[in-house]
Amino acid sequence: MSDGTEDGNGDQPQDTMRGRVDESSWKLWLLMDAHRWVVAAGVLAVVFLSLTAFSVMDLSPVRMIQQEHNAQFWLFSPMFGAIVTGVTIVVTIGQLVLSQELGALGDQRQRMQGSIDFRRDIESWLDVGVSPPDPGSFLAAVLDGCQTYANRFEEAVEDCEDDQLRRQTEEYVDSLTDHAQSVGGRLSGAQFGEFDVMFAALDFNYSWKIYEANRLRENHADALTEEADDALDDLIEVLKFFGPAREHFKTLYFQWELMNLSREILYASIPALIITFGMLQYVDPTTFTGVTLGIDDYTWVMNAATTAGIVPFVVLLSYILRIATVAKRTFAIGPFILRDTARSDDITWEE
Repeated sequence: MSDGTEDGNGDQPQDTMRGRVDESSWKLWLLMDAHRWVVAAGVLAVVFLSLTAFSVMDLSPVRMIQQEHNAQFWLFSPMFGAIVTGVTIVVTIGQLVLSQELGALGDQRQRMQGSIDFRRDIESWLDVGVSPPDPGSFLAAVLDGCQTYANRFEEAVEDCEDDQLRRQTEEYVDSLTDHAQSVGGRLSGAQFGEFDVMFAALDFNYSWKIYEANRLRENHADALTEEADDALDDLIEVLKFFGPAREHFKTLYFQWELMNLSREILYASIPALIITFGMLQYVDPTTFTGVTLGIDDYTWVMNAATTAGIVPFVVLLSYILRIATVAKRTFAIGPFILRDTARSDDITWEE
């Protein structure tokens, strides 16, 4: 338990998300951590280089296909329609997201009251006058509270006579506090709107911490004093606050990202429409007669225009990759764990 790595029974998952997932570090960076425009630029570069490689192989010369089948028209005419249709769909998605923020006065008051009640509950448990207003610092405060209650539980267990209980409690508390300090430090300096808040919050394995606390109670129920049992109850209650708080901020983050996506696709669609329309109306293949780097200049123009035409789709792809990955990592809230690292048939219920 102490280091957050797998124990001898093979049922202890890694604390960090990078350790819990099967994907390699570069894949996780690509799906989640990398800036979305960097991912989009990488995909566009791969497309352009692939088209250029096909041109070098000269499998189907672009100029010949243009002369025999009017490829320029049949490529860019559907692309122009696809861009217009895609932008319409994305704008509709943005309107749906925005509609969730609209409502009657009573609904808005109910939403606000629910948020205030949740903050007051946490403030009463954390014994603070006012909890931080920004999401990163708020989650960091919850993690500080988890550390405080974990230390109180460890102090209460010191009066118990069971040596194994004291040893396992010390390992559990050390693992929890070290992990909470690490994640809390990243959350404190993170700005909502960037992915840093969600990425750090995803690292805190609160579901497993709750499970470990319940397993401690189950295995040592007879050895726990009333004070220690109450302290363990308090620790579990504070840990349970992290799940709803993270889910709330995840919902806000998804709305934020979808609105950013709508705006950026609108930005990307304007040059894409101009280029595709220009290729349809104003570009004459016969005006390109030269060769650059051994490739027909008309081929360079076609490859570049094709790559520019798919920019809105690639931007959409880059954002959906991150949103889908975050959603997959947070399907379950509370004590349920969906990862392969914690299958029920691998968990040892008896010591």
